[in-house]
Amino acid sequence: MTHAAQLGFDLLLASADEENELRQHERQCAHLPGTMPEAVPFFRALIDRHHAAMLEGDVDAVSELRDEARLLAVKLNRYEAGILADDDAPGRVLDRLTRAAPGAVLLWGQSGQFEITLDGMRVAIDMDGMFGIGASHMAWLGFSAHAVDFHRPFISDTGYRSFLGCGGALLPGYTPESFASEIIAAHIRHGLKGRLIPIKPEYGG
Repeated sequence: MTHAAQLGFDLLLASADEENELRQHERQCAHLPGTMPEAVPFFRALIDRHHAAMLEGDVDAVSELRDEARLLAVKLNRYEAGILADDDAPGRVLDRLTRAAPGAVLLWGQSGQFEITLDGMRVAIDMDGMFGIGASHMAWLGFSAHAVDFHRPFISDTGYRSFLGCGGALLPGYTPESFASEIIAAHIRHGLKGRLIPIKPEYGG
């Protein structure tokens, strides 16, 4: 057999593998909407179910719903990689169109911002949604904390700190607000030995 013939067979096999993979994706995602106008209300319903599962501490349901969200974005991306590649990627669009409005109660799985107060320290929390970093393999969603009053001590000298992979095993009863409060309070007790840090002037808001 010539090298050219062998190369031809290799290309045929690669093409067949790609077609089989595409069919498998299509079967797996057949129940999911295929356009963004249909996907947004579907994703909102997923968020509602995910929030309920988080409050119940149902780790299996949480994992299944996050997988469903990922498959939805994959289908919208024509079964290609890059569901979070840029601002126009399906995962980014779904997250943006379902983000909690300012002042609204945040649901688990929704991205959004809210404010908490701990012993007089005001903290703006940016909470990740179902497409956040680590959401596919960590029970608790990540968040970042920003100082509101830059003239007062904070949990970092920059006025900012990220919290990813916190909380360990899933526990019932925690809202995004109560979870963020508990994590930051624990960080102050243990990481900072109970003492807040002045924010450096160069980060003064």
